[in-house]
Amino acid sequence: MELDNYLLDRHSQDSQSPSILRFYRWTPPAISLGFHQQQYPDRWNAIAQQQHLDIVRRPSGGRAVLHKGDLTYAVITGTQYLDGDESYRTSCKKRSHREVYENICEFLIQGFAELGITLTYGQSGRGYIHNPSCFSTATNADLIISDGRKLIGSAQVYQRDSVLQHGSIAIAPDCELLTELFQAEVPVVGYQELAQIQHQELIPELIEVLSNSARQHFQAQFL
Repeated sequence: MELDNYLLDRHSQDSQSPSILRFYRWTPPAISLGFHQQQYPDRWNAIAQQQHLDIVRRPSGGRAVLHKGDLTYAVITGTQYLDGDESYRTSCKKRSHREVYENICEFLIQGFAELGITLTYGQSGRGYIHNPSCFSTATNADLIISDGRKLIGSAQVYQRDSVLQHGSIAIAPDCELLTELFQAEVPVVGYQELAQIQHQELIPELIEVLSNSARQHFQAQFL
């Protein structure tokens, strides 16, 4: 994520520069904390040591995410004139943060639709603010399947006229570890379960589909 932050800083110096799309996994696995998340349970330090997890801080907001058995995506782009929307390219209207978020998420929704998986936005629960886990509550910033389980959690950070949006796509989540960390059952679903396949090409194929979806949605080539 340090690279994400560096690329955002460079892009913000020239928001007309090409957009960036990245996918990556975590070695070793880690817990990432939201930029404004001031505290986390002390017992996480012992769990992190036992499970060989790093604890890091993201440049974006939101709550804690366990990066184990997931795929992280990152999009860095300009906020004023997102490609593929003529109404915004021909006007001086600036998008709200919510509009930027939904525009970027569209490539995820379209990509998973091609894979036969319908995603919708979650709804905030009462425990959102005080819950340390990003995956314990499905907010309207998350993408869920029909039974309410979360597949993708995302967050943003802005710098000048540029935005970094990144998120965690669950592939084969460690539900036992999630329950230990957050002391509650976490309603998350992995793409491996939905795809009903367990072969080595699962993630490369997913990246290819989502990359093609991004190019089609934004009508642009990504670096």
